[in-house]
Amino acid sequence: MPSPLLSRLAERPLLCDGAMGTLLYARGVALDACFDVLNLNEAKLVQSVHSEYIAAGCDAIETNTFGANRFKLGIHGLQGRVREINLRGAKLARDVRESMGRDVLVLGSIGPLGKYLAPLGSIEPADARAAFHEQAEGLLEGGIDAFVIETFSDLTEMRLAVEAVRALTDLPILTQVAFTDEGVTFTGRTAAEVVRTLRELPIQAVGANCSVGSSVLFDILEQMVPEAGGLHVAIQPNAGLPSRVGERLMYLSSPIYMADYAARMIASGARLVGGCCGTTPQHIRAMREALDRLVPQRSAARAEPARRARVEIAEPTGLATSAPPTLLQRRLDAGEFLVTVELDPPRGHNIEKLVQGAKLLKERGVEIVDINDGSLGRVRMSVLPTAMLVRDATGLDINMHFTCRDRNLMGIQADLLGAHAMDIRNILAMTGDPPRTGDYVNATAVFDVDAIGLIRILAEMNRGLDATGTSIGEPTSFSVGVALNPASEERRPSPSTISRCSTGSSRGRARRFPWWWASCRSTPRATPSSCTTRCRASRCPTRCGRA
Repeated sequence: MPSPLLSRLAERPLLCDGAMGTLLYARGVALDACFDVLNLNEAKLVQSVHSEYIAAGCDAIETNTFGANRFKLGIHGLQGRVREINLRGAKLARDVRESMGRDVLVLGSIGPLGKYLAPLGSIEPADARAAFHEQAEGLLEGGIDAFVIETFSDLTEMRLAVEAVRALTDLPILTQVAFTDEGVTFTGRTAAEVVRTLRELPIQAVGANCSVGSSVLFDILEQMVPEAGGLHVAIQPNAGLPSRVGERLMYLSSPIYMADYAARMIASGARLVGGCCGTTPQHIRAMREALDRLVPQRSAARAEPARRARVEIAEPTGLATSAPPTLLQRRLDAGEFLVTVELDPPRGHNIEKLVQGAKLLKERGVEIVDINDGSLGRVRMSVLPTAMLVRDATGLDINMHFTCRDRNLMGIQADLLGAHAMDIRNILAMTGDPPRTGDYVNATAVFDVDAIGLIRILAEMNRGLDATGTSIGEPTSFSVGVALNPASEERRPSPSTISRCSTGSSRGRARRFPWWWASCRSTPRATPSSCTTRCRASRCPTRCGRA
């Protein structure tokens, strides 16, 4: 089966991400700390960096494992956790890719051992090969798409790393060498010599990264391309050389400067460009724009988005951070009087009658229709496909009712994400009628949350988080409504009561529960007669018994 990386490199030039360490340092991680162990200790911090680069428009991200070999980790007493750190680094990157919804490649980063090989140093070739093998095993188990063996100066050490990886897998290997500002490696090898040596190895790409800025690596690229033969060439420069500004190290090359060089590198034969030390998502975003101007057919290679019935929006560069307001939201924001008609999904699978009715309403001036979600506890067609079919057939904006009766907490979030992906973004949050009101009195109701909890879930998704606080990538743009009965005589608990309900009884030792339990409408220590939510006694802090 062809490698996704090689297939895409054959189609078009690719953009890799930028620096990991620079962003971690900017967020308070000490310069002498072990960045690799953050995969275990600060996973969300590492993932936030990955997500920013994906949002900037890169085609590939590198794992936070550059120094995750036994020798470098040994400085921090972590030599026994090589597999764990590399495995976790790969999984973190893959999880971000999944949550962001972008089919980016995950490249497993392997850097030099940090110690010289014998006879200059104390590391024997067999020990070096074993260290690279150990690191590669963790990355491979984590599910990477390819390896990038980068920032090496000693070509013998790089050969040992390539041999260790190739003994495990036939995944593509990209090799990148570090050069000085004089255009040679730290061992005095020219770019042409480097390529002639490396092309004898079982690799798929050769290139240069780190140490120097774009102008020097552009000259290196021009020497590499004629010698590369059938190998792809990858170039990832620093954002210039670092300067000390106060107590911080700063890289001064601007995004525009690096973007200009990135376009020149692609025009001169590079198939992958990106950034190393000092580069940020701002640099990658500028490079994305430059590459898209140079290679406009990139957009044609992307997967087509889900069909939208009403509006076709040109795909922006990179990844959008929000969707425009819905028609309903715009009308409400403008303070305009609005008429919406509520429609029930059909009892069977034939949607024709409902669609004809919706078309008639549109002819009479209705712009928005509400689609019920299993009202009165009766079986009807699922609300989401009904909403999509009505919208696609009529062009009407949809306000989708969404109840908590039939879905647990995971199902609620899964269905909401699916609705947003299909551009159904007006949500009327409702608890839902219990089954006893309809034809299925013995059916089980879920009610993990009620309407208040559902609103909280939607609000968190609009912040880019799920109910546990885990990132979902790009924030959603739901317009959220709730059903009210202004004439109700039922006494509602005060906000302080709801707050107490999330931490247990106000008497005795406080107990802390997930926030979505706070949506229970009963008071602490409620009795069955006072509880208005058919919750699960084993999960509700009130222990009211209304299971």
